[in-house]
Amino acid sequence: MRYYELAYLISPNLSETEINALEDKIISFIQEEGGVLIKTVKPVKKKEGNLLADLIFQIMPEKLENLEKKIISESQVLRHLILVRKKEKLATVTKKPSRFPKKIVKPKVELKEIEKKLEEILGET
Repeated sequence: MRYYELAYLISPNLSETEINALEDKIISFIQEEGGVLIKTVKPVKKKEGNLLADLIFQIMPEKLENLEKKIISESQVLRHLILVRKKEKLATVTKKPSRFPKKIVKPKVELKEIEKKLEEILGET
C-alpha cells in the first residue's frame, strides 16, 4: 500500500451537516477500495469562497483509479487532486521531563480546625 493525499474543493453553499456527510462518503469510498484513512483535516475556507478539505490515506495503487472515478461522480466535489506522499510518520507524544519538581498543593485548613487540634494536643479540652 502507498500513501496518498486527497485535496478537494467543496461548494460553500453546503451546510455543516452536508459537509460532514460528504467527508464520510469520501472516507467510505476509500474504505470500499480497501484503503485505510490516516488523517483528516477540517475544511478551510479559501478566498474564492470554496472550502478546501484534505485527507491522507493508504491504498493499493491499482485501486486508485476506481477511487478517483467515485470522487469524480460526486457532484458536491468541485475539484480534486490526489498526490503520492512519502510514508506518513505517526506522531508520538513524548513528554520532556521537567527541570523543576511539581508543586504539591496541600488543601487549606480552617483556623478553627487548627485551634481544635492544638487544644487536643495540649489537653485543654
